[in-house]
Order: sequence, then structure tokens, then C-alpha cells
Amino acid sequence: MCDAVNGRLRYADSPLPKLSGHMIDQLLVAADNTLKTLSGASHSARPSPSANSTTTDALSDHERRHAGGLMRVNHVGEVCAQALYQAQALTTRDPALKRHFETAAREETDHLAWTQQRLHELGARPSLLNPLWYAGAFGIGLVATERQVEQHLESHLSKLPANDTRSQAIVRQMKDDEARHAASARQAGAAELPLPVRWAMRAAAKVMTTTAYRL
Repeated sequence: MCDAVNGRLRYADSPLPKLSGHMIDQLLVAADNTLKTLSGASHSARPSPSANSTTTDALSDHERRHAGGLMRVNHVGEVCAQALYQAQALTTRDPALKRHFETAAREETDHLAWTQQRLHELGARPSLLNPLWYAGAFGIGLVATERQVEQHLESHLSKLPANDTRSQAIVRQMKDDEARHAASARQAGAAELPLPVRWAMRAAAKVMTTTAYRL
């Protein structure tokens, strides 16, 4: 609060809330994660599932562009996952949920690096709108919708070219991880979002997937 006194601003005596050292550390970690996510500097702790594929992926130009568009969408999904988990870890007061979000974020980093690598192999680029997707996802902040991501990845398995086994292996492992994240979140006490919020998020996801396929 402030008052105008003799043409000047005078603030109330009550001090502004101060950030604790722990909160500052968390903010710095979140900022570092943001930079790594958007710059493509993330590294996976697990080897890419595509390394187990023995096929040469003899894709036509059309198949390669199509696979690149689908994997770009998947990469955007992992950019958003990083933002969501970072926002959750910053705001939750439940220690069990906080541990879940931090563990899930580390595994999502694997997904981010795998999809980034596959984009490079396909001669495709990440979405030009990644900063926008990240900011929007961070703003949402509260999500318990791993099941939606799992369903999205299931649909991509059927859309990828039949002989693109390297991309299929990555998406299949991501789908398995997302299912496990959903189960872990429920066990840790995460609540399902209200139906209108889920509808709004599905609509936003539709816009994101359609746009990211091309941009």
C-alpha cells in the first residue's frame, strides 16, 4: 500500500515478503531448465530406444517429412511437459507430489533429448513457437493429465510410417513412461482436473498439435 504525501509516494511500513534461500534456489533451477529446454541443450540419462532398431528406415521424402512433423509435435509436448512439471514443483506444498514432479521431469528430459535427436536424424527442426508453448504450459501450472498425453502418443504410433521403426520405438517408450507417471501421480495424491478445464486443455492441445506439425 502507498499514500501520496506532498506529491511523493509513501509506502506502508509493512515490509514486502522476502523470498527464502530455498525458493531462490528453486527459481534458479527453473530458469536453468528453461534455457536448456528451449536451447536444445538437454541430455538424456537413458539411451534412446531407437538405438535398438536394426532397420535402416528407408523413408521416402514424403514419409520423412510426415515423420518429422509428428516428431516435432512430440518434441513440443516434451517442451510443455518440462514447463508444467517445473511450475508444479515450484508451487506444490506436498512433499510426495513434489518428489513425483521432480522425478517425472527428469524422465521427460530423456523424452526431450530423444525427440530432439530424432528430429535431427530426419532433417527436421523443432517448432519455431517453442518459447510460446513453454510459456503457456508454465502458466497453466496445475496438470494431472498424463493420460491425455498417453492417448496422444498412441495415436501417433498409428500415424508414423510403418517402416520408421526408430521413431516408433521412441514414441512407444514415451507412452509407457507417461502411463507410469499418471499412476505415480495418483498414488502421490494428485487430483483430477475439473471437466471444463480438461475440455479447455484438449482444445489448446488440438491447436498446438496442428500448428506444431508445420511450424
